[in-house]
Amino acid sequence: MSSKLTEKDVLYEDNHIIAVNKRPSDIVQGDKTGDQPLSDKVKVFLKEKYSKPGNVFAGVVHRLDRPVSGVVLFAKTGKALSRLNELIRDRQIRKRYWAIIPKQPPRKQGKLVHYLIKNQQKNMSFAFREEGEGRLKAELEYTLIGKSDNYYLLDVNLHTGRHHQIRVQLAEIGCPVKGDLKYGATRSNKDGSIHLHAKEIEFIHPVKKEKIIISAPPPRDPVWDYFREK
Repeated sequence: MSSKLTEKDVLYEDNHIIAVNKRPSDIVQGDKTGDQPLSDKVKVFLKEKYSKPGNVFAGVVHRLDRPVSGVVLFAKTGKALSRLNELIRDRQIRKRYWAIIPKQPPRKQGKLVHYLIKNQQKNMSFAFREEGEGRLKAELEYTLIGKSDNYYLLDVNLHTGRHHQIRVQLAEIGCPVKGDLKYGATRSNKDGSIHLHAKEIEFIHPVKKEKIIISAPPPRDPVWDYFREK
């Protein structure tokens, strides 16, 4: 999709960083599809907004899977990018997600620890209970914060940033994300999205050194709207 970024997609902006609310159809960085990535849309947005001549910088700090929505952070300068990369490496950026699942989790609150292996060919990760060669530790905590007749809403606090981590860990406890056929959902969502949303990101600003919390509303659809209005 090549729909342009608009002011309402922007969650936060200053001279150093910009955060946008990613739509489920967007890719964060260019891939083999050739679709226009979100990073390019941010550059176009900044170029037009400030009538900038020449190239515009929008450094990718982290990624979200294509069918996932929510907060994505970009650096507007090289200095901000290197400092944010450091925060990522030191696990100093806190990320919270919302996930909608069709089955009640085993407990209302829980901590999941698995060891993941990524399969490049299938673009999937596989979860194991025990450590092993090539397996990366994946850790998250979840809290059940809402339920409807058919679905449950989890608030997920991510402690590590592994490939497809939330998707594979929830599937491993029998609670695949709504619409996520790749990890065991029984039905896809019509628009190709899955009901996983990067709700909030918290970090110390790379230049101003003050705490920043950026929150993103989930997409408009009947299931998200039900939980949004509760």
